[in-house]
Amino acid sequence: MSTAEMCLFNVKDGFLEGVVRGYKLGLLTAADYNNLSQCENLEDIKLYLTGTDYAQYVSNEAGPLHTTTLVECCTRKLVDDWEYLRQNASEPLGTFLDYCTFGHMIDNIVLIVTGTLHERDVQELLDKCNPLGVFDAIATLAVAQNMRDLYRLVLVDTPLAPYFSEHLTSEDLDEMNIEVLRNTLYKAYLDDFAGLCGRLGGATHQVMGDLLAFEADRRALNITLNSIGTELTRDDRRRLYANFGLLYPNGQNELALAEDFDQIRAAMEKCPPYQAIFSKLGAGESVMLDKVLYEEEAKRAMQTFEQQFHYGVFYSYMRLRCVVC
Repeated sequence: MSTAEMCLFNVKDGFLEGVVRGYKLGLLTAADYNNLSQCENLEDIKLYLTGTDYAQYVSNEAGPLHTTTLVECCTRKLVDDWEYLRQNASEPLGTFLDYCTFGHMIDNIVLIVTGTLHERDVQELLDKCNPLGVFDAIATLAVAQNMRDLYRLVLVDTPLAPYFSEHLTSEDLDEMNIEVLRNTLYKAYLDDFAGLCGRLGGATHQVMGDLLAFEADRRALNITLNSIGTELTRDDRRRLYANFGLLYPNGQNELALAEDFDQIRAAMEKCPPYQAIFSKLGAGESVMLDKVLYEEEAKRAMQTFEQQFHYGVFYSYMRLRCVVC
């Protein structure tokens, strides 16, 4: 990046980059988690959190406390931080920040689809929605009487309309397995997000390219693991994989053919970065895989703060708050 480009970045986005780096300093540390693990009850946890960036969110909570109360307090911290960033962002940073929330929007819409299919209470559904993925018309979606109405409302009232119109029909909402629906939307979203980062170029393209490639590969891995022993065919798996990533296309082809964890592991270990990850697992230790992948994601997210003049720090901050608080 040239000196002129760095100066231009600082003029437009330097203030918010400084803000998000300040937010990142408020993340709980390993020492914090060690201390929290020694707390004997929720009141002790609340007391400890009053000495952190969560103080203003937990200090006024009256007892008796519930775990959901503390989770909601911590979530409000992230939501308030994100709203401040979004309200002060100019373009194209504003669009980038919106894209960071699309994954949560997908989860919320899938939740509403599930609730509509099972005739759940509207308010119950809205209460369960992730606040980072809430948009103006979400309450309208929740009162849809059938899948056709819901599909029409999604096309009109949500930022995810292109992902539905290009990849799904109203009949799919009725007939498609919920997880297949979720992964279909996530594939379209990740491909689109990668395209946006490519258009932004520069350090943002480089940093976000690595982060999104890891996310695409992790989703391909999870799709494969979760589809073993189901009716999902090899071609169905391929259609749910993103069109980029370190595994694309050869590694994805091998994953699509895998029939057990050992075959999945063999396919993943042909990619050097993932060989190091799988080396931490013993034979058949698939149950530890999520933990190892979350640790890898957190490490990669922290590394983005070692560079300047890019948007990856905003995405990483959201992911770190979601993963490690």
